[in-house]
Amino acid sequence: MKMRKIPKAQPKPVHRNVPEEERTLTVTEVAELDRCSEKTVRRAIASGMLEATRVGPGRRLLRITPAAFSKYRNAQLD
Repeated sequence: MKMRKIPKAQPKPVHRNVPEEERTLTVTEVAELDRCSEKTVRRAIASGMLEATRVGPGRRLLRITPAAFSKYRNAQLD
């Protein structure tokens, strides 16, 4: 019996009509930009290498500013 592939769900755009300076990135978006796993991004946040803000009900959601992501990327390249 041949197994069929189930397509991955595409991430929905989170930001609609939000000014660029107020836009934040999700853990998934950072992982896609950095070409790594979400777990790697979460580890970077836990170790303090990547600044993130907790938002939402119960403060469970993580958001990263583009400036924090740029700082993290530049530190990785050095």
